[in-house]
Amino acid sequence: MSLPQKITVEVSEMPKLKNPKLVCGLPGSGFVGKLAVDYLIDELKGVQFANIFSSSFPPQVLIQPDGTTDLMKNTLYYCKSKTNDIVLLAGDAQPVSPESEYAMAEEITKICEKLGIETIYTLAAYITGTFSKIPKVYGTSTSLKVVNEFSKQGIFTMNNGSITGMNGLLIGVGKTKGITGICLLGETSGYVVDAIASKAVLEILSKMLGIKLDMTSLNKKAEDTVKLIKTIEDQMGQRPSGEPLPLSQQDKKLGYIS
Repeated sequence: MSLPQKITVEVSEMPKLKNPKLVCGLPGSGFVGKLAVDYLIDELKGVQFANIFSSSFPPQVLIQPDGTTDLMKNTLYYCKSKTNDIVLLAGDAQPVSPESEYAMAEEITKICEKLGIETIYTLAAYITGTFSKIPKVYGTSTSLKVVNEFSKQGIFTMNNGSITGMNGLLIGVGKTKGITGICLLGETSGYVVDAIASKAVLEILSKMLGIKLDMTSLNKKAEDTVKLIKTIEDQMGQRPSGEPLPLSQQDKKLGYIS
């Protein structure tokens, strides 16, 4: 018999926002979404206003730069802008069971309703098993109207497969509450922390949100990713042949794994 999931939300002060959008980037393959949202927090000077703790997170603590430890958590930040305010959801981990993922998605969408958020963006990885110098950005949405605009924004529409974990559930659960959901997925091998894919996703997202970003620091991380990929290709003899790295049968079946 499994124990009930315990989720604790600690809010310092619920902000008053103007036409807010939620952008979510949690740990997953290639850390595509997490890198992107962590970058947005720094670049847009996000203000932390809530922490979400859950008994469904991995049973461990994280060691901080100052030597202290802290429970794993998801954190919400807000950023003010001239047009749309932005709420950013970052985190140390995703829940570890289907039941806890649904419970967490419900909790986050409740917060969205309180803040007046009508659109959720989740940022994730589109796994190919091969390295791409210029990664594509794929997309799906709970709104056909949004999907029909993808091609104008340089987004390749997904028309099969599935999105696992919080990146999929958040937009799915949001739909049941009348919240529009959009998932942007950066093409990645799935084998390295991929700042190149994160940058590609952010370039599309910034246009959709109407914000300008200084990509200088992210460009440096992307250069590091390029060097790492070159090293791996050279070691595996991939550069001459261009043969893809092997994907697991599960990856092939789902088309996308968070």
